[in-house]
Amino acid sequence: MRSSAHIKGHPIHPILVAFPVAFFIGTFVFDILGVITNNTSFYAIAFYMQLCGIIGAVLAAIPGAIDYFKTVPPKSSAKKRATQHAILNVTNLILFCVAWALKGNNINPYIILGLETVGIILLSIAGWLGGTLVYRNQIGVDPRYANAGKWKEEYKDVSGGQVEVAFSNELHANQMKLIHVNDKRIVVAKTDNGYVAFDDHCTHRGGSLAGGAMICGTVQCPWHGSQFDVNTGEVKAGPAKEKINTYVVSEVNGKVYLHIAV
Repeated sequence: MRSSAHIKGHPIHPILVAFPVAFFIGTFVFDILGVITNNTSFYAIAFYMQLCGIIGAVLAAIPGAIDYFKTVPPKSSAKKRATQHAILNVTNLILFCVAWALKGNNINPYIILGLETVGIILLSIAGWLGGTLVYRNQIGVDPRYANAGKWKEEYKDVSGGQVEVAFSNELHANQMKLIHVNDKRIVVAKTDNGYVAFDDHCTHRGGSLAGGAMICGTVQCPWHGSQFDVNTGEVKAGPAKEKINTYVVSEVNGKVYLHIAV
């Protein structure tokens, strides 16, 4: 699912996380060297590296939060994993902030090293979860299958039970568009027989169907390969066992309308 915080399609969060990871690990290493050698130069290096790590972590958290609220599919296994990832990173940031604030106050260096050790452990676990979010849940990944077209995503407000979601010639066959309607995420897609609409929520683990692939009236979830009929919502291949919700669409004067209860 394409990142909401990106530069020309490239997610920003994975780019920025490299800085706090490098600086925090560097801080830990130089503080250990300071304890071993009792060399104040190592402590000074660790001090400034830690400050850079804290700043880097805050900057990385901004696009991460945007993707958490706008990209990660709600009510999904990825949302739970992203929540754990965020909590661990925030806790790690707090630990390193406390350790940094204690430096220069005649605090036992082993106390500071203890805080940093816990922080590095949490950082490693959070990094593992982050990798899983990208490589398994494909958060921030923009998969483009043959003739899929560019990623399309819009926010709409519905009134009167219908909302305009596309132009009749906007999508080609087997292309999809993600629409946020109030608190719903709905995929508008075009088949060989016309436009269809269905929930952007795989009934297996909540994967984003808009981030999957569609062909011959079938959409496939990118996470575990469940397939659904886009016209009826019925399951065509597991592991999903429950159908997806579908919606009525109509084309009037070159525009496509989604009909949905308010």
